[in-house]
Formats: sequence, C-alpha cells, structure tokens
Amino acid sequence: MEVSALEIVLLCIAALTAGVVDAIAGGGGLVTLPALLATGLPPHVVLGTNKGQSVFGSFAALVRFYRAGLLNKQLAAVTFPMGLVGSFMGAGLVLLMRPEVLKPVVLVLLVIVAAFLAFRRGPPPGERPEPPRQRLLSLGAIIALLIGTYDGFFGPGTGTFLIIAFSGLLGHGLTRASADAKVVNFASNLAAVSLFAYRGLVLWYVALPMAAAQFTGGWIGAHLAVRGGDKLVRKVVLLVVTALVLKLGRDVLAG
Repeated sequence: MEVSALEIVLLCIAALTAGVVDAIAGGGGLVTLPALLATGLPPHVVLGTNKGQSVFGSFAALVRFYRAGLLNKQLAAVTFPMGLVGSFMGAGLVLLMRPEVLKPVVLVLLVIVAAFLAFRRGPPPGERPEPPRQRLLSLGAIIALLIGTYDGFFGPGTGTFLIIAFSGLLGHGLTRASADAKVVNFASNLAAVSLFAYRGLVLWYVALPMAAAQFTGGWIGAHLAVRGGDKLVRKVVLLVVTALVLKLGRDVLAG
C-alpha cells in the first residue's frame, strides 16, 4: 500500500477543494473518495484514510462558524454526543447489512432534497420562528442520531442531509443550518476515525498532509458561507445534490 509523493500532492489539492465544498454544503467525500480510490488503495483503507483527513476539515469549519456566532451552544450540546453515538451505531450496522442496499433509497431522498431546495419559498433568514426550546433540542437530537447513524453506515450526502434537516425542521436559514450540520459532521467523523484508526485502517502519512489541506479548505469554505449567506449555500447545495444524484444513479444502474 504505497502512495507516491506526486499522488499525495494531488490528493492534497483534492482535499483542499473538498474542504471548501463540504464546509458550505456537505459532499466533500465526492471529491476525496474517488481521488483516494484512484491510487489503488483497498476500499476499507480508502474509507479509513478519508475519515482521517476529513475530521480536520469539519473541525476547521466548526471553529469558523463558532467564531461567527452561528452556533446554538445548547443545541450543539445535544447534537454532538448524539452524532457520536449514531456514527458508532452505523459503523456497527455495516457488519450486518450491505451499504449498497441503501443506494436506491438515498437516490430518491436526494431528488426530493433537490426539489425542496429548487422550489422552496419562505420568509427571509431570521424571520422564521424556532420551535419551542424543548422541541428544538428533541428534534436536533433525533436528526443528529439518525443522520449520524447514516454517516457511520454509508455516508454520501451526510452534510447535505443535515443542512436540509436543520433548515426544514428547525426553521434555520441555510447558513446557520450549515453551522449546525458541522457539529454533527465533526462528531460522526471523530467516531468513525477512532474506529478505523483502532483497526489500523488509516494511512497517516497520506491522511495528515490531506488533513492540512482539508483544514484550510474547511476554514475558507465556512468563511465563504458566512460572507455569502443563504444564497451561496443554496447554490452550492444544489450543485452537490445534483452530483450525488448522478453518482448514486450510476452506481445503482451499474449494480
């Protein structure tokens, strides 16, 4: 399992791009997973190494959103541990069920997400009331647990689903929903990388240089989301959803 210096440089470029995209709309794995697979590494090592670098990007985005004042600390205190538990549960489910079974279901869900974003009309950000505090925390916990489980089990589109869930169910604008999503994303990535590292499935000499690039990309992407607001996030989410639909549609037809 050798990866050349040139391949690592190209992987770092992919990780930088993925970090930017993922911080804004999720879907960074669409860039890094194919890039890692192209090196010829075994799929389980690709998954482990990808988590080893992506956890840094989600952390960078989380810090940037926090500094921008977009995080609800009470909500994060609930969603972080639930995302962590969900990811561990999802990783355990992989041993019982083939992830490929989920592909047709995810494809349908992504088409619904695309339609929701394209045609959704609502009050401007900040004018939509949040649910009562207890309902807000309960819904946040359920979202984090379910999508955290999905991330540990399968993964594609996790950040995008989180953004849509927080926006649609909690009434948050897309920029704030991106911040909410990063809390769960970081938790699920942290759980997954712990498991993969324990099993020796992370190539750290590849993951760490990519992590530096992913961290930088995550910071840039979160900064762009904060500056560009909901309009930018909506556009990038639609692009990511379209790419996910095309990729999963091809996988389903090929399978």
